[in-house]
Amino acid sequence: MSFSALLRSARRPAALSAAVALALVSGAISASAQAMMRSPTINMPSRVPTLNPGAAMRTPGPGSGIGLRPALPTARFSPNLQTSCSPPDRSASGECLRRPPQTADGGPDRETSNGGRSGKPKSVKAAQRRAPQATAAAGLNIIAGELVAELDGNLSPDQADALARRHGLQRISSQSFPLIGATVGLFRITDRSSIAAVSRRLAADRSVRSVQPNYRYTLQQSAPPAEGDPAQYALTKLRLPEAHRLAQGSNVTIAVIDSGVDLKHPEFADAAFDAFDALGGDEMPHVHGTGIAGVIVSHKRLMGSAPYARIIAIRAFGVAKKGGGPESSSYVILKALDYAALHGAQIVNMSFAGPKDAVIERAIAAVAAKDVVMIAAAGNAGAKSPPLYPAANPNVIAVSATDTRDQLLPASNRGNYVALAAPGADIFLPAPDGKYQIISGTSFSAAYVSGLAALVLERNPALKPETVRTVLTRTARDLGAPGQDELYGAGQADALAAVQAVASPQDGPTVSAAPAAGLPRDEEQHAAPVRELRPASAAAMATGDSPAEGGVRPAQQ
Repeated sequence: MSFSALLRSARRPAALSAAVALALVSGAISASAQAMMRSPTINMPSRVPTLNPGAAMRTPGPGSGIGLRPALPTARFSPNLQTSCSPPDRSASGECLRRPPQTADGGPDRETSNGGRSGKPKSVKAAQRRAPQATAAAGLNIIAGELVAELDGNLSPDQADALARRHGLQRISSQSFPLIGATVGLFRITDRSSIAAVSRRLAADRSVRSVQPNYRYTLQQSAPPAEGDPAQYALTKLRLPEAHRLAQGSNVTIAVIDSGVDLKHPEFADAAFDAFDALGGDEMPHVHGTGIAGVIVSHKRLMGSAPYARIIAIRAFGVAKKGGGPESSSYVILKALDYAALHGAQIVNMSFAGPKDAVIERAIAAVAAKDVVMIAAAGNAGAKSPPLYPAANPNVIAVSATDTRDQLLPASNRGNYVALAAPGADIFLPAPDGKYQIISGTSFSAAYVSGLAALVLERNPALKPETVRTVLTRTARDLGAPGQDELYGAGQADALAAVQAVASPQDGPTVSAAPAAGLPRDEEQHAAPVRELRPASAAAMATGDSPAEGGVRPAQQ
């Protein structure tokens, strides 16, 4: 296609605009999913701007001294509603069924089409009409024929197998999970019994403490990866180059629970990686997991949000069927969270979504009790989606996605559980086999914020998760309706303002002795090293400078 033809096509409906934009950058429109993953054929110079070699930043050196490390450079962002619906109003799949309005006497308001009263509530009728769809949706969120059960910890493997046989089950796996102090088993139904029927039988056994379906989780990318390089606009939006002069994620450990990561990619050369395979098998690295790790620790052609952070790459998502996307389950994610908590993770990135899940909710509460920061993708199910988990858990920082115009990514979930937003549209990232990709979704927004949390914790490792949340949300740049809203939360994350709001031990006398404004009372013991959190002026946000009055106090370099 000629360049002029592409320009003419840009005037076509908005549905084609994204594809045309990519073509203008990369020089061609990919014709198939396979073509989308070719190594870019365009000339791709380094995305890391050249710095003055003399410029350096202070970072803790070996021992007690202060070492010098070259300051990391610059480059170039992306978009979340449904009114809240309480748990009793939801189907097994999380769909809001809308309970009937109540009359003054507490009974359902029975309204007929002509305004009179009928024998059955109008809203109940509507719920019944939706029941088949709700049942189908519930089936999509459950691994067919599998159950997760908490077992008596004294059961031997042979006894667990005998338990399974008594109830028409096969034990796939079972293990002790120190994170939640429980022994949990994964079972497969071997006869034609329904999950509900077997669950009732199993729950009645004295050796079983709880039973639930093995829920399905999916990674949150909204479009297939494409070829090309639109430049890393997210770095400018988040003011990462300026923030990296103060912190780069050193000595902070982030657990990435995702699909497989290509640890040999050039972007990860010399990066600090540990790996754990919660699935087993020999599946190759995947574009999603590699991209998520790239958001955080890329440092060659691209620049990650926390390039010196240590990553625990936990493979918990695998392709269940040919042509499908990576999936995981309650049992595997429990294994991943257990491993992260026991191996020193300070931050857990969860760029996936699924239904509310009792065993995962329990694990998340246990991780939170260890003072681990947890960040998750708000989800890519769009405006009509109910809250998705783990993002909707109150212990988790939920992140929606924005685009280059600071507009919400249409696929992004919305809701009062969204804490803040970050770039998530057309993000340029590494892909397996030394390739690169352009990809969209709240997955990548969450990963950017995980990197920002690492910058904050490098400045002060003693901060509690709630204080980290406060720093990130109070320093965010407001978008949409003034104040907190269901699309952007507190606004678009701002790396520079966040790291400036937290005083490093190196800052010495510049640390304020008073608690930071607006911090929760239970965080006051950690508030002394946090600077006063006041929104920076619009001019300062644009220039990267901090105002002398009325803005975030500049940290000493």
